[in-house]
Amino acid sequence: MNSPLTIALSKGRILKETLPLLAHADIHPVDDLDKSRKLILDTNHDAIKLLVVRASDVPTYVQYGAADLGVSGKDVIDEHGGDGLYEPLDLKIAQCKLMLAGPADVDLERLTRMRVATKFVNTTRDWFAAQGKQVEIIKLYGSMELAPLVGLADCIVDVVDTGGTLKANGLEPLEHIADISSRLIVNKASMKMKQQAVKSLISKIRAGVEAA
Repeated sequence: MNSPLTIALSKGRILKETLPLLAHADIHPVDDLDKSRKLILDTNHDAIKLLVVRASDVPTYVQYGAADLGVSGKDVIDEHGGDGLYEPLDLKIAQCKLMLAGPADVDLERLTRMRVATKFVNTTRDWFAAQGKQVEIIKLYGSMELAPLVGLADCIVDVVDTGGTLKANGLEPLEHIADISSRLIVNKASMKMKQQAVKSLISKIRAGVEAA
């Protein structure tokens, strides 16, 4: 693996669950990730660096070549769009569901113009359009569950893990939109220019996924 490689990751659950797969490929961060404030992390390989970026930014860094590879949730990839990206591997980590959720008593059939709060604007619009429904989408970046409680929206589209936050706020899942897991994504130019190094890394991470 002589060609230098940069891998974009995001802090939190995805990073925590990606580290064992990187370790299977003999890639180990030199820095203590719990204490380090560095955004570009060295590894035990001089030619491999890790970028720590916001989860929603990982596909952008990979698309524009600031990173050769990245790990991103399928929800984020779909919202971003796949231009400039390959998606060679489902890592089967950080698994959850993208759901339409709202109050238990909401009548979806009677709402003539539903207002939906979400950060997944494109995905939500496409999903409703496929059902022949037009909705008003309100973009929010956090605390989606609050929107129906204060009358900002009728429903929300958000990622659901255990459903505990929905339940605590008097909401429940209404429709299943997609199963979500984290994927390995690759810059298309990097796949051509650094083919040997990239394919070698993909193969090693794939073995880690299969061994998990």
